[in-house]
Amino acid sequence: MGTVGSGVVQIIKRNQDKLMHQVGCPVVIKKILVRDLNKLRPISLETESLTDNADEILFDEEIDVIIEVMGGVEDTKDYLITALRQGKHVVTANKDLMALHGSELLTVASEYGCDLFYEASVAGGIPILRSLVDGLASDRITQMMGIVNGTTNYILTKMTNEGRSYEEVLKEAQELGFAESDPTADVEGLDAARKMAILATLGFSMHIDLEDVLVTGISNVSEEDINYGKQLDYTMKLIGYAHRDGDKVEVSVAPTFLSNSHPLASVQNEYNAVYVYGEAVGETMFYGPGAGSLPTATSVVSDLAAVIKNLRLGVNGKSAVTPQFPKQLKGDGEKYSKYFLRIHVQDEIGVFADITSIFAKNGVSFEKILQLPIKKNETSEIVLVTHEASLTSYDRIIQELYDLSAVKEVKSAYRVVRKS
Repeated sequence: MGTVGSGVVQIIKRNQDKLMHQVGCPVVIKKILVRDLNKLRPISLETESLTDNADEILFDEEIDVIIEVMGGVEDTKDYLITALRQGKHVVTANKDLMALHGSELLTVASEYGCDLFYEASVAGGIPILRSLVDGLASDRITQMMGIVNGTTNYILTKMTNEGRSYEEVLKEAQELGFAESDPTADVEGLDAARKMAILATLGFSMHIDLEDVLVTGISNVSEEDINYGKQLDYTMKLIGYAHRDGDKVEVSVAPTFLSNSHPLASVQNEYNAVYVYGEAVGETMFYGPGAGSLPTATSVVSDLAAVIKNLRLGVNGKSAVTPQFPKQLKGDGEKYSKYFLRIHVQDEIGVFADITSIFAKNGVSFEKILQLPIKKNETSEIVLVTHEASLTSYDRIIQELYDLSAVKEVKSAYRVVRKS
């Protein structure tokens, strides 16, 4: 009965007429698991609806569906496996659980003829999973990229629009409840990586594990980086990226400079958006609130309605589709991107020529170049935007730059995406 759980109860109670019309029967909340039975709650409940004993739910034969919005991984997984083995259908909003153990849970659900739906686990109120599985079922998805973490988008929006530091905006986000007291999972990209693993698994019909996602967070993004991006007509976002080329895929999460003409560049504050490319449909974008009580609860209750419809039709446990393709990941030499680099160098004759020779030797050319003096220490700052380069070439260039005595530091480096 936390933020999302309260929203679920509110929607079920408020929209009972609509739910009955949709599914053809009443939807009754039998029991709610809570930690503290005596806690004051914003929604009035019958006292007999609450329990602090999970077994009263897991082994109650009258309960058809369990909604899990408690969070956590290992204990929660055990609860849900028990529920599925008792023949109970499950709706969850738990992206950590699904990213780490989704395959196991879906297997158990299939074995016991149960539904396991998890729309709310990726983008709150945005129906992206159902769109991939049902709405785009006839198409071949080649690329997905998106803003799937509201906390980092809020921070980067404030830094961009108000010229404030990362530390200052993070503190504000924590005070407003957009960021946790320990924001590591959000700001280091782990939350987004879990969501991208789920999206890639469904979109590419290939089992993608969390460790297959290359992850970089936003904690090192500076005001200077964002200001340079503005000069170059870019906006900084934490972007989850999944791309299929032939039979091979890559999945990553990283701070990315987007061309201001890209639709994702205009997604502000805590909002999420996912951009999907299909061979037949072309480009589509899904946009909306990525978190919050009622938006997330909307996705949860929509899954609940789908379970009940299946229950009345007698087709539960038949909707889960195992991945069609074996996992094939791209090597670093097959991953291509444009890059933004800020390089601090000694202000000496011939340094720029040495730097350009490194890029030329590795077959990488420049799209944009800025060179600016830094007043102290006789240092210059060179800002480069490359044309597309493989990750192998990029890593080699970074190493060779550091081998130059005149290069003091590669101050920052980011992926660049223009409007396709």
